[in-house]
Amino acid sequence: MEALFEYSNRLIADVDSRFTRYLYDQINWDSRLIGLVGPRGVGKTTLVLQHIKNNLDHAHTLYVTAEDFYFAKNRLLDAASDFVKLGGTHLIIDEIHKYPDWSTELKLIYDYHQDLQVVFTGSSVLDIKKGSSDLSRRAVLYSMQGLSFREYLQLFHQIAIPTFTLDEILSHKVATPQLAHPLPLFFDYLNRGYYPFALEQDFDLKLMQVINQTLESDIPAYATMNVSTGRKLKQLMAIVAESVPFKPNMSKISEMLSISRNNIADYLLYMEEAGMVSQLRFETKGIRGLGKVDKVYLDNTNLVYGLAHENPNKGNIRETFFMNQLRVAYPIVSSVIADFTIDGFDFEIGGKNKSGKQIKTAAKGFVVKDDIETGFLNTIPLWHFGLLY
Repeated sequence: MEALFEYSNRLIADVDSRFTRYLYDQINWDSRLIGLVGPRGVGKTTLVLQHIKNNLDHAHTLYVTAEDFYFAKNRLLDAASDFVKLGGTHLIIDEIHKYPDWSTELKLIYDYHQDLQVVFTGSSVLDIKKGSSDLSRRAVLYSMQGLSFREYLQLFHQIAIPTFTLDEILSHKVATPQLAHPLPLFFDYLNRGYYPFALEQDFDLKLMQVINQTLESDIPAYATMNVSTGRKLKQLMAIVAESVPFKPNMSKISEMLSISRNNIADYLLYMEEAGMVSQLRFETKGIRGLGKVDKVYLDNTNLVYGLAHENPNKGNIRETFFMNQLRVAYPIVSSVIADFTIDGFDFEIGGKNKSGKQIKTAAKGFVVKDDIETGFLNTIPLWHFGLLY
């Protein structure tokens, strides 16, 4: 236990708390059981360490990672009990999905220690409802994604810009006097600005490590797959990366990968929940998000540049960025006449020479153009949609 405290205090002391992610102020930190999930590399660990450093009594707070060798011989429940006996009030558990039978032990910790707050983080492939223990009634779950263009500007270039709502963007109320020429920085963001670790060296290598660990380790462990199935996930990811964008043909994929077509939809869903791909669905009546998949994109533009090394398709990059940034706060579905529909608005995405003929029949249609700095009428610059969160 002493070693755990030493490791915890060192990490808390070293974390930089000057810049915090969009989700930091949205979390209700008073809840007894808080779950923070999201893809590898988006900054979950940094966020919880910043919360400890800024708001909690370090003497009564313990940060642990479920991957620690300590838990090879010790149960998480026993560690929590020992911590409470020492006066502990806040337990933060990182990478919880790496701990066997995590949901059962979290439930027991929650039930046995009512004065202990627990915050846990894990891969977004983590399903809070999976397993015999029903944590969905106990845990408040938050989902986190990578940097917006606005956050990238602040973290990478110390350019502070407020957030704008979708209505403000569509009505041309975006004002960024501190950003004279956004397009060069926007291109850099698309290439390497989505993950905070791009500030460190060897970004390309670390990005490939994130991809490999997710596809070869996280998803197979979650879905109890064997090693060969994990390789199929990488092949499927490569197929999506080379498409512009990818319209799923289950029979063709089944033949290419030598797997049952019935498994492909599950594989794509696992990859979506792990932050590797994003699926655009047709609009449905009733429960949102259960419609048939129209297109499959890579999750973010950094993945496109990282995997499609030779001449990545610009149209694919534009659509990937738009969907990635809008999905945080708005329901985005496939459009009958354009690329996307959001709350009755139709959006057609393209370059600076894109015409508006696709949306001429739309009641509320907008052309979203790359390579322009300012908008007019129903034409909106693509980079403006990176200021939503």
